[in-house]
Amino acid sequence: MSSLMTNSQAMTALQTLRTVNSNLSTTMNRISTGYRVATASDNAAYWSIATTMRSDVQALGAVQDALGLGAATIDTMYTGLEGTVDVVSSIKEKLVAARTPGVDREKIQSEITELQKQLKNTADSAVFNGENWISVDSQKATYNAQKSVVSSFSRADGVVKVDTLTVDLDAIKLYDKTLDADFITAHGNAIDATLAFDPTTVGAAGPPATTTGTITFTVTPAGGTAVATTINVSQNSKIEDIVSAIKGLGVEGLTVGINADGETIEIKNASGTAVDITTTDGGVAATNIAGMAAADVAVKTEKGVLDKTYDVYQNGAWAEFSVADLDISKFTDSQTDLAALETYISGVDDALATITDAATNLGAIKNRIGLQQDFVKVLTDSLDRGIGQLVDADMNAESTRLQALQTQQQLGIQALSIANAGSQSILSLFRG
Repeated sequence: MSSLMTNSQAMTALQTLRTVNSNLSTTMNRISTGYRVATASDNAAYWSIATTMRSDVQALGAVQDALGLGAATIDTMYTGLEGTVDVVSSIKEKLVAARTPGVDREKIQSEITELQKQLKNTADSAVFNGENWISVDSQKATYNAQKSVVSSFSRADGVVKVDTLTVDLDAIKLYDKTLDADFITAHGNAIDATLAFDPTTVGAAGPPATTTGTITFTVTPAGGTAVATTINVSQNSKIEDIVSAIKGLGVEGLTVGINADGETIEIKNASGTAVDITTTDGGVAATNIAGMAAADVAVKTEKGVLDKTYDVYQNGAWAEFSVADLDISKFTDSQTDLAALETYISGVDDALATITDAATNLGAIKNRIGLQQDFVKVLTDSLDRGIGQLVDADMNAESTRLQALQTQQQLGIQALSIANAGSQSILSLFRG
């Protein structure tokens, strides 16, 4: 049936053409933007995932920048620490040379003084982006002993997590401008004791040469079990042997010196460990120093490696020195001066070991940052690929689809033209 009012063929052709035009518009949009899912209306689920992941990729970019800044800072501090190792070793070398009898210690001290200045210059120059981690002032309001470097960003179960690498400045600082009053006060309150030794009267009975006395040391670590060590002393014993035995206890903070009289051992405890000293026989007299531990000293905050103080017993009195200010210019070949010089050497060696450990730790962190930088780059690339799988358009498929839709569009227009021409044929029925 031919109808003038209703042209079903034209309606069908028009609907088909609308569909083709809509698909063509979608394909053209994908080709122009490069995305299969460009807006939430294209695919709400994929668009939401891609948007979140793009945000995470940007955060990883910030992590990458933070790692670069952290690596540069740590590299600068590592260079500063490394630069002090040779200088401290030279100071130690000079002190060992000063142990030789008859040397001009004043001239040796002039060399040491220049080395001390070099240490300070090196530490003060290790600055990157306004940060200096090895020459600090812990009393500043902005001071924070824990320095953090952002190392990673992650999202799991909707929870965002930022991880950091932490550097403890108290473990690597060489200088601290602030003198810790708590340390000095606690140190001053540490309990002293004396141990008198007269080798000519050792032994309670019998000829002095055939009898011995004993000295027993009992060490009780904080919260630990007491350990006793006994040494024998005789007429042939030397006071230095007793000093060596006390030092051999390995109690950190326990310092020992020989009094100017050559017969009295001065003992000072600045540790959290209790030390008892008891004796038998008349030739060895000791003050029992049970419970000698200075508990408040155990939680002291020390200065930097180079300006922290060490105990030294010299000229019948206790004194303190640091690597940064030690002075041997007035030392002689006396027993007490040589003993003090050995304490200086021990202190410098201790500082050198601490600096070496600090440089080792920074070197390990530096290597870890390098590995993390490489990983973040790979992770970022992986996330970008994942986002592309979700929302990127397949240009090969889209170009093929474009050609097909353009052909369909042309055919649709042709079909609509034919359908509209059918209405014109009705006119011929009314021509005479």
